[in-house]
Amino acid sequence: MQLHKLKIIKLKKTIFKKILLILFIVLVAIQFIHPAKNQSTEMPATHIYNKYATSHDVQQILATACNDCHTNNTNYPWYASIQPVDWWLNDHIKDGKKHFNMSEFGAYSLRKQYHKLEEVVEQIKEKEMPLSSYSWIHGNAKLSAEQQNKIIGWATAIMDTMKATYPLDSLIRKKKPTNS
Repeated sequence: MQLHKLKIIKLKKTIFKKILLILFIVLVAIQFIHPAKNQSTEMPATHIYNKYATSHDVQQILATACNDCHTNNTNYPWYASIQPVDWWLNDHIKDGKKHFNMSEFGAYSLRKQYHKLEEVVEQIKEKEMPLSSYSWIHGNAKLSAEQQNKIIGWATAIMDTMKATYPLDSLIRKKKPTNS
């Protein structure tokens, strides 16, 4: 009976070692599989800076807290070369650009531009951006009240410019009447 238990324990150890070896091999193998980097050497004509005035202060704040996930040019940290972290970062970048891409802003319809700026104001006011997972690692991305006010003021000024330039119905979708 005792010998049988020893054989089972030895078998479990052997299986565990094989599983660890397989996991190690997989971990090493995935280090050679990387998604395309979100990096561009030029600022496209559709970039929000080319469409609307943006002060140097606001550009600095956006560069520190927003650009990595909301432009076509990410400044990757050293750990972005390690898998599966690289895949996780790439997923965050794709999601961020899907919601608001400053590099492609000029290609959005006027209504979408206006709405995205409304979302910027809302998310900054509600402290939803930058994401806590990003600002936890990038401490300098945490926005002070002054920085938040600068971004809100910048986005609001663009929205005001748009309202003064374009008909309101091209910026804001009319709400459908509700049946009472």
